[in-house]
Amino acid sequence: MTSDPTRDYNRLAKEARHRRHDLSLPLTDGNAKMAEVSKGTWQRVERGMPIRDTNYVKIDNLLMWAPGSCIRVLEGGEPVEVDAMTGLPEAQKSLIPPEALASEARDAVQLALIATAKGTTAEEIREMSERVVRELRERGLI
Repeated sequence: MTSDPTRDYNRLAKEARHRRHDLSLPLTDGNAKMAEVSKGTWQRVERGMPIRDTNYVKIDNLLMWAPGSCIRVLEGGEPVEVDAMTGLPEAQKSLIPPEALASEARDAVQLALIATAKGTTAEEIREMSERVVRELRERGLI
């Protein structure tokens, strides 16, 4: 992973460590897995090293920051704590749990394929649905 000279990785490392300590969140494999990142990815952030942009959203979630907060810190802004989101007009919390969103995404893909891709097997439809849900998760959308 190459670093972007316009991003302040050390600033994010400091903010992330501080936030993790504020949350009393130990740096463990179990906590990293909850966020769907490896402990190594988490450690890279706290060491001031770059990670994939799609993983920053997962770190946001782990630190109870609004999506995009890690990138905002890298670019000189401030993170937005999830609790503080209620006062922001552009911030929006989903009322639907992530697993329900994943289920809805699977259903939508399956219905679309059934309606448009004649000859597609049930197994191919399931695989495509899972691929879409995986991609949406990687992008931090569900």
